[in-house]
Amino acid sequence: MDITEVRVVLKDSPDKKLKAYATVTFDNAFVVRNIKVIDGTSGLFIAMPSRKVKQPCPKCAFKNELRSKFCNQCACPLPVAVRPVTPEAGATAQLEHKDIAHPITQVFREHLQKKVLEAYEQEKTKGPTVV
Repeated sequence: MDITEVRVVLKDSPDKKLKAYATVTFDNAFVVRNIKVIDGTSGLFIAMPSRKVKQPCPKCAFKNELRSKFCNQCACPLPVAVRPVTPEAGATAQLEHKDIAHPITQVFREHLQKKVLEAYEQEKTKGPTVV
């Protein structure tokens, strides 16, 4: 599978960790949007597009965001979501979000990250067309 195009849109937030969004085209046939370029504690990395995990209300079955205290539909108190206690700092964020699309192998993840970060660096050097 070839990465045929990488488009990067810089974010104007020098103090924030989110640096850019990327859109990647594979084999001129498949597109993945909203790949985030994030400045982490050990450098830049990419985060795949994700969505928040939802839990149903026991009374009306409306799907509320995980860790909500009350239902957004019927205002019924929601049960506390049981989460495993882990020492990792990012563990909570990983439990609250689920990837929509992601690489299966570490080799392809590293290849994708390399291509996106190269495009990010090129976009940074172009100039201030920041959203």
